Formats: sequence, C-alpha cells, structure tokens
Amino acid sequence: MKKSSHHTTIWKWFAFVVILCSQGLLAQSTDILRLEYLNIPENESGVKTQRYKALLNVPIKLNEKDEYLAIGGEYNRFDMGYTADLPFDKKEMIRFHIIDFNLGLIKKWNEDWNLVTILTPRIASNLLDGIIKEDFFMNASAAFWKEKPKADKPFRIVLGLTYNSTAGVPVPLPLIHYYRRFHPDWSFVLGVPKSNLKYHLDKRHSFELASFLDGYFMNLQNDIVLDNGSVASRISFNTLVGSLGYQYNVTESISFFAIAGTTLIQEGKLRNKERGEVFLFNKDPNFYIRTGFKIGIF
Repeated sequence: MKKSSHHTTIWKWFAFVVILCSQGLLAQSTDILRLEYLNIPENESGVKTQRYKALLNVPIKLNEKDEYLAIGGEYNRFDMGYTADLPFDKKEMIRFHIIDFNLGLIKKWNEDWNLVTILTPRIASNLLDGIIKEDFFMNASAAFWKEKPKADKPFRIVLGLTYNSTAGVPVPLPLIHYYRRFHPDWSFVLGVPKSNLKYHLDKRHSFELASFLDGYFMNLQNDIVLDNGSVASRISFNTLVGSLGYQYNVTESISFFAIAGTTLIQEGKLRNKERGEVFLFNKDPNFYIRTGFKIGIF
C-alpha cells in the first residue's frame, strides 16, 4: 500500500507540472488521461474555433532513490472557420495541429520539497506538406513542489521557471501556483495561468469560478503575403477567459466536466519570422465552451 501511495504521488508531480507549464490549454490540472472538446462560436470578427484534445502521461521508476522518468504526450487539433473578408487566402488557416512529447525527471529534493524537470519537444503547424524544420519548437520547465494534503487546511505550492519557445517572450518566465482548501466545502488556486474559487458540494459534485489564459503559437508552412508586402510565417491565438465550471466525479480520480464562460480578451494574429505582428484578424470576445472526460489525481 505504501508503494502504491508513493506511485500516485509521482503521477501528481509530473502530470500537474506538465499541464501547468504547457503552452497548450493553459489550465492547471493533474491529468493522467484527458479527452476534451472546445467550442468558441463565431464572434463579430467572423472567426470561430473548435479544438479536440487528447493527453496521456506515464511514469517509470528508475531506482530506489525516489527518482522517476516520466513520459507523456498530448495532441490538439484546431478547426477554424472564417466568414469575414480577409485580404489574403484563408486556406493556410483552416486546420492546425499541436503535438507535444513530454520527457520528465522527478526526484525528492529534501523532506519537504520535490523537484520536477520537463523537456517538451513540440510540433505546431498547419502540416499542409508533411513536417518541416520550422514546425519544431522546444519548451522546458523546472519546478519545486511542496504539498501538505493531510493538514487541517491542506495546501500545495509550486515554484519554478518555464521556457517556452512558442511564447511571445522567449525567455524563462516564473511559474507560481498556490492551492489551499481553507474550508471543508471551499478551496482556491492563485497563480498563472489559472486562478479559481471552487465550491465542493459533496464528493460527487463541485462548482468553480475561474479565470485563465489559453493560447497557441504555430508555424504556417506556406507564407501568407499581404497586399502591403508584409509576409506572415506564424500565427498566434491568445485568450483571457472568465468561466463557470461544473465537475461530476464518477470516482475519486475519474470525472466528467463542463466549462462555460467568455473570452474577456481574444486575439488572433499573423506574425512574421521575428514574431512581429503582421495582421490582427480576431479581436472580439465571445462565448467559450469546453467539456470532457479525465482521469486525474485531484
């Protein structure tokens, strides 16, 4: 039983930090397996978005020193629709693919803190002509984890750095997450990319008010040339979401969830090879609807 409990803790360290640090679906969660569908209906900019996601994480014990090699993968597919008249051919912007490969090392740093390091090669592109060199990106993260799940007011804190070559600022950025169950029925998370306040009705049902960031940066295999002579080689989507969520727990680790809200800020931009903005094609907020199934820890 002790080994099983420790193995479960390993799942938590890896799965949590992988999703916390990933550029795709920036939501703080602790998923072993996740299947998800996102729908952002057409807004006043004439843009609509659908996303399909699948994620899996697996730890492998290396030795008796509480060291684990963790491997995982994540796939996201975007289907885009446009009714607005844009000054270029939209065929390059209909479907996008994000494929992540996660490789992590997990070890106990001392009695209170655990260290998680993750390397994430990524393919992010419309993949119209197979896979080319410009489709590849590299992300890396390192974080210290401390948790007291059996305290009178359970808490969890994660502190670290994350480097994301697909972010707007390709330099190491702080990674901060603080969770506390301050009442038997209430808990909160403060951090980036997500903060929330959750009400636990009972073991089966919970409700959540949350704000979080969501976004991607991807390659365009064929450049888009605008009338003014500007050339776009990349595309980015960034949103700030305010939402209300519901989760139904089938068991302690298996659940279904639904999230409905609005994109308080939403931007879709064409960018050049230096990441500079070339054309803003989506600037209007809209409804944000996400639902799915997961096997997780919390």
